[in-house]
Amino acid sequence: MERRSFLALGASAAALASTRLAANPVRYPNPDMIKLDPSFSGFLGNTPIQRLYTSPDMFWAEGPAWSGWGNYLVWSDIPNNVQYRWLNDDGHVTRIRTNSNMSNGNTFDLQGKQISFEHLTRRVTRYEIDGSTTVLADSFGGKSLNAPNDGVVHPNGDLWFSDPGYGALGVYEGTQADTGSMQPYQKEAIYRLDMKSGKLHQVTDDIFKPNGVCFSPDYKKLYAADTGMSHYGPATAPPVIKVWDVVGESRLKNGRVFASMSMTVDGVEMSGGADGIRCDIDGNIWSSAGWAGAGYDGVHVFNPEGARVGQIRLPEICANLTFGGPKRNRLFMTASQSLYAVYTHTRGAHFC
Repeated sequence: MERRSFLALGASAAALASTRLAANPVRYPNPDMIKLDPSFSGFLGNTPIQRLYTSPDMFWAEGPAWSGWGNYLVWSDIPNNVQYRWLNDDGHVTRIRTNSNMSNGNTFDLQGKQISFEHLTRRVTRYEIDGSTTVLADSFGGKSLNAPNDGVVHPNGDLWFSDPGYGALGVYEGTQADTGSMQPYQKEAIYRLDMKSGKLHQVTDDIFKPNGVCFSPDYKKLYAADTGMSHYGPATAPPVIKVWDVVGESRLKNGRVFASMSMTVDGVEMSGGADGIRCDIDGNIWSSAGWAGAGYDGVHVFNPEGARVGQIRLPEICANLTFGGPKRNRLFMTASQSLYAVYTHTRGAHFC
């Protein structure tokens, strides 16, 4: 081999090595996965936090839900009025719907049909196998719902969902006219839709703005993030996650504060807020966290007693999360303009 060719080959190898090093490798365990309590075992030491997708055209990623039969993740971009789908087979991302009525949260029923909570139309809808759409709920007590936000399905088929009203508070993410009220059409509340009778029941309005909701592993408790701080102020509505006992698979009682979203980071008290929440098989609550700044934003994990035991730091504000993947051991996180994922040492308590 000529000296010139040898030098060129060496230069190419050096350039390739430089390119690989420029990817900023992370030393395990990932420093942005922080165990705050030695009893917590939900993190893996040899896994990265992956940014699966990002786009400058995506404005506010929300509502991730895992389809077990389809082996894909669906999520919403509310301001852009679209829903995305990430395929587990090859990581391919497509726009699955380009007119989603500014949907926020998504979930799947017991038959694998997608249910979405729409801001623009202030209703809950289900996408049928033949491509049609069924309206499941759009009013209560003779008045329009505010803007359904997030929901979960009980094993008996009933749908429980929150209605804080964010989409009805302006044109960016929902309705075409601002009502000028913190309670757009009626008092913010959590509802249960009896799927057998089709009747909608209000299970509690003892909360300022119910956001993300989830059940405990045994379905005997319902958790809800209260984000009322956004409009009522932290003095009136401190950022917390609430919990109720589920009675007879139909009612709630004994509402109380489960955990505070305020925490100290490097000696500074930070008060952001929860949004989407999910429970793992051990009863830990995984909550998205945001609006407080670096060192806080990402995911906070609370044990069944409400103590903060773990934290995942993200470079963007995390709006929502869900467990998914074939083993239900992968945490998917929608954060501002990106979709992130990380494998965990636990599994989601429920399928969506």
